[in-house]
Amino acid sequence: MKLILKKAVEHLGEVGEVVQVRAGYGRNYLIPQGLAFTASDANIRRLEEEQTRAEERSHRDYLEARRRASQLEGVSLTFVERAGDDGKLFGSVTVADISERTNQGELDFELDKKTVLLDEPIKALGVEDITIRLHAEVEVSIEVRVEREEG
Repeated sequence: MKLILKKAVEHLGEVGEVVQVRAGYGRNYLIPQGLAFTASDANIRRLEEEQTRAEERSHRDYLEARRRASQLEGVSLTFVERAGDDGKLFGSVTVADISERTNQGELDFELDKKTVLLDEPIKALGVEDITIRLHAEVEVSIEVRVEREEG
């Protein structure tokens, strides 16, 4: 019996794969559990169309990420914060601060704070390069400068 998997099944296959199984296993387990459906010609055609749409959507997302990366290239953010004599900040510059400052700029998109890759908040004066992952295959680095607040 030929089936198309709706979900990954251990030792059988991944989502969207067409697999050959014994009739009893398909009828009594895979189909009732919602793990698969029959691989008729119409279903195979529908699956191929869905895969094509998913590939097109993925390609569009990639191109959009590349466009955003080119806009972020060379961007430098400056934060003016209170700091002690030793250069340590009384607070910190967090992922949320970086995301918010980027969104206030002249860019035509919102930057989600989940895309900013920062291991821990910045707690000292200075300059750091921060990586922003816009897509699985697209990353860009921006400069974050933290300066002492005068007064």
